Amino acid sequence: MKKILTFIFLIGIISGCSGEQESSNSADAEYKTYKWRLVTSWPKNYPGLGMAPERIADLVEEMSNGQMQITVYGAGEQVPAFGVFDAVSSGSHQMGHSGGYFWKGKVPAAQFFTSVPFGLTADEINAWVNRGGGLELWREIYEPFNIYPIPAGNTGTQMFGWFNKEINSLEDVKGLKMRIPGIGGEVLKEAGGIPVTLPGGELFTALQTGVIDATEWVGPYNDLTFGFHQAAKYYYYPGWHEPGPMLELLINMDAWNSLPKHLQVIIETATKAVNQDTLDEYLARNNQALTELIEVHGVELRKLPDDVIEEFRVISNEILSDLAKEDDVIGKVYDSYI
Repeated sequence: MKKILTFIFLIGIISGCSGEQESSNSADAEYKTYKWRLVTSWPKNYPGLGMAPERIADLVEEMSNGQMQITVYGAGEQVPAFGVFDAVSSGSHQMGHSGGYFWKGKVPAAQFFTSVPFGLTADEINAWVNRGGGLELWREIYEPFNIYPIPAGNTGTQMFGWFNKEINSLEDVKGLKMRIPGIGGEVLKEAGGIPVTLPGGELFTALQTGVIDATEWVGPYNDLTFGFHQAAKYYYYPGWHEPGPMLELLINMDAWNSLPKHLQVIIETATKAVNQDTLDEYLARNNQALTELIEVHGVELRKLPDDVIEEFRVISNEILSDLAKEDDVIGKVYDSYI
């Protein structure tokens, strides 16, 4: 009997120690300092796009009283502009900031969470993602890649882009080499153009040297910064291909799950604030920049002919409908999106 009681007593001590260890591990996670790296698809400190992740990092550090420290890297500093998704998925970096349509070869449905031609405006995509079931679908689609996405900015309505030749009819689109990502590029291809994928930092030189005939980028605010008015004569609108492109904060799922709840809440809250702040920034700055481009730099602002826009719309609808029929995941997203 004495041996049995001794055994039970020892088991109790061991169990108690185990509980204390688990409690200690939990306490360590709760109060330790986290130092993460965030890679982006944008030039370092680039207005709007590049500053959104910087603001997220600053807010998170301030709100966490320094417990969460995030270092932001521009495109090419640690990974290529289009290598952000893989870097976060693999865990080599804990966070990334980019646009989902860059991963269309890997995750075709991701394009809907940036923008699709003649799709949702900035306010509409915010409503769909945050209140209409879009966010749940987004996270479901990224989960197999070990990534947790959060909406992280929007540039608002874009311009179609910068051209070194006039677009007066669909004939002028044929053979046109244009930097344009996502489904917009597929529409251009169907119309006879040649879509090209290039990161932002390479666009000016490509346009200036004739590697491409035209480029879309964002809108007046960012386009003025890159100096496209020095490399192309005509500035066309509307941005039918990206009516309200949403940006994304990507977080490695294992890293996310390692965080205590209060830091997860801080990241979500800070990113939500920056999501709206970035849109506000673009809405305010685009107007000012467009005025400068026209009045100071003499840029020729042109509207695409109505028949060209309508043909792009017809092609876009056909492509989106076909994608929804061919891919069950896209079909599910498409049904929710429309």
